[in-house]
Amino acid sequence: MMRRADWIALFWLGISTACEPVHNAGSPAPQVAALTAMPPASASAPSAVKPAPFQNPGGLWLPQQIEQHAATLRQLGLKIDPKRLADPLSDVLGSIVRLNGCSASFVSKEGLIATNHHCAVGALQYNSTPERNLLKQGFVARSHAEELSTGPAGRAVVTLSFQDVSERVAAAIANAADDAARARAFEQFEKDTLANCEKGRPGVRCELQSFYLGLRYYLVEELELRDVRLVYAPPAGIGNFGGEVDNWRWPRHSGDFALFRAYVAPDGKPAEFASQNVGYAPAHHLALATHPLAEGDLVMVAGFPGRTSTFALAKEVDETVHFTYPRRLRMFEAFLREIEAVRASNAEASIKGTGFVRRFNNFRTKHQGELEGISRGKLLERKQADERALEAFISADPARKARYGGAIEAITQAIDERSRTREGDTALLSEVLQARLLWAACVIVHMAEERQKPDRERDLDYQDRKVKDISDQLEALDKQYHPLLDRALLRLALERLNDTPVAERSGALSALVGANESRDSIQKVVEHLYAGTKLDQVSERLALFRKATTKELAKSHDTLIRAALKLRPLLREIEERQRRYAGALLLQGPRYAGALIEHSAGNVAPDANGSLRISYGTVQGPTAGGSAFTRVSEIVAKHQGKEPFDAPAALLEAVKARRFAGYASASLGEVPVDFLSDVPITNGSSGSATLDAEGKLTGLAFDGTYDSVASDFAYQAGTRSIHVDIRYLLWVLATLEKADNLLGELGVPPR
Repeated sequence: MMRRADWIALFWLGISTACEPVHNAGSPAPQVAALTAMPPASASAPSAVKPAPFQNPGGLWLPQQIEQHAATLRQLGLKIDPKRLADPLSDVLGSIVRLNGCSASFVSKEGLIATNHHCAVGALQYNSTPERNLLKQGFVARSHAEELSTGPAGRAVVTLSFQDVSERVAAAIANAADDAARARAFEQFEKDTLANCEKGRPGVRCELQSFYLGLRYYLVEELELRDVRLVYAPPAGIGNFGGEVDNWRWPRHSGDFALFRAYVAPDGKPAEFASQNVGYAPAHHLALATHPLAEGDLVMVAGFPGRTSTFALAKEVDETVHFTYPRRLRMFEAFLREIEAVRASNAEASIKGTGFVRRFNNFRTKHQGELEGISRGKLLERKQADERALEAFISADPARKARYGGAIEAITQAIDERSRTREGDTALLSEVLQARLLWAACVIVHMAEERQKPDRERDLDYQDRKVKDISDQLEALDKQYHPLLDRALLRLALERLNDTPVAERSGALSALVGANESRDSIQKVVEHLYAGTKLDQVSERLALFRKATTKELAKSHDTLIRAALKLRPLLREIEERQRRYAGALLLQGPRYAGALIEHSAGNVAPDANGSLRISYGTVQGPTAGGSAFTRVSEIVAKHQGKEPFDAPAALLEAVKARRFAGYASASLGEVPVDFLSDVPITNGSSGSATLDAEGKLTGLAFDGTYDSVASDFAYQAGTRSIHVDIRYLLWVLATLEKADNLLGELGVPPR
């Protein structure tokens, strides 16, 4: 069913989970090798024979799998014990954290966190005004006291433990009568498991993570730090240099770095923002690289990649190519035009619309690249051929047929069933609920509905353990909502519904607009909805969310609450459809995954799912030739004095004067900016620590190249990811910001 976390993702990304190749549940696992026992991805060559050039196998590997790659890593130059990369709680991986949807890492004993500049957009927006636009001018704190709160919804999450619970999941759903019952049994197991894990442990959050389409499950315990503050973000002319023109492109010259700090109460326990809080003391933090990085060197990326689809069926790839991505691209184009028109008319709306514009532009370009890559690589045809080969493999052995037979057909049937309502479901979830106040109203109505139930029986994301998170989101909405923007988004969503064929149209249009569905009528309805609501007041939103009952809301005169009441039956139907689909995948997903793993002799990484992963490779230039590094003089050459190529004057002057402060590369003769590698990453990898052969921080991953993005479906030779070089960050801090306080904390001696 649609969880609150999914709704938040839908709002920010404009993407519906109703049409994606998503598998997030599992079933009784076929008898296959444990993850830690998988065969190695490659083996080292005999010492007497010159090793062949490294060919990256791809893969976003679980830490538990890394020792299987030890020989390859040593061959590439690894200088530390591979066990330090295999233990999620080691001094290396224990430094990696999640930060508000991005990856990040602790880089000091006082809780300083390094991540990407584009991961700081929300924090900059939260603290910006038309008079003090931090999105443009950047921010640097000269002391702890100057650091800025990122708002009540800011979170830094530290991993505490992992536990394999696969067999417990299998037992919990083994006797379900049908798909819906199976999904409910899984939901109840998840609720009970998480409640028991968190009981009596304030600040600890637990999560059930699925791997290999539900073949394996891990219970992950995490420490949630709720006071996160912005420490440093460069001006847009550094952090977003090149903007959308250079996005997903090489050469790149973006200083995509930012620094945050996690805080706790004086007793060391997680706490809300308070002046008396102190910097969190992490168990581990990364040291900065001391040896200069060069082409051909080993690099590893550690972070929390969001989602890949390498296990997707041919049917799912076909749906992505012919429905999901084309629809999203049309939506992005329409919404971007509307948002930009509003931003041009109002300075405050311009600030609050920045997040929309950057996210939509980012995914628009990526999806275009994915579609081109899928076509260029004939990925759909390859998937279809692989599927036929897999079916033949299954049918060739009676035992395999008993374990896996019919799984592909059953999943395909579930996808076909889901596709019957995909347009209407997507329009409601991804477009109508883009409007922030309407989204808030729907959350309030759903919470009132769930409040009537015992906590154990509520939807997972509306249980007591999650109420504070939702409340924080509703409070933080004040810094994101603008009436002109919100009205425009809802009006456009309804107009697009009106242009949809009646047979595919969501009932949301008639529910909100009535029988007269003309554009004039839609405009009047939207104006009426916003004129008659008090949800733009944070006190009203929070009061209703925390206390309102279904009966009280039924009597409400608030126009958006009444609209949400009309939408709630439609959303309930979607939730039930999603439940049935998840239930089918709980049974068939692990069977399909088990067949794939057996067919490939176990040599396969699970799809990304937001859990901790390591990928590795080498620093490599573009496939067409050229350097693997960009340099600061190229920023001067690109500078145009206007966005997105508007570098700060101080940077231009320092480069022209060759004031490199000891951060120049001997081979380049100047400070490196960004570099390329063949390491696979994906969305969610943003801000991931890029580690050198000594396990030290040598950069931050932030993007991939346009012709690499289809590797989310199947790793392709020539894949390249883009990283900002740690030397560029240090040079900017030293030369442009004069931030000696931060350099000292990072362990960098004055130069």
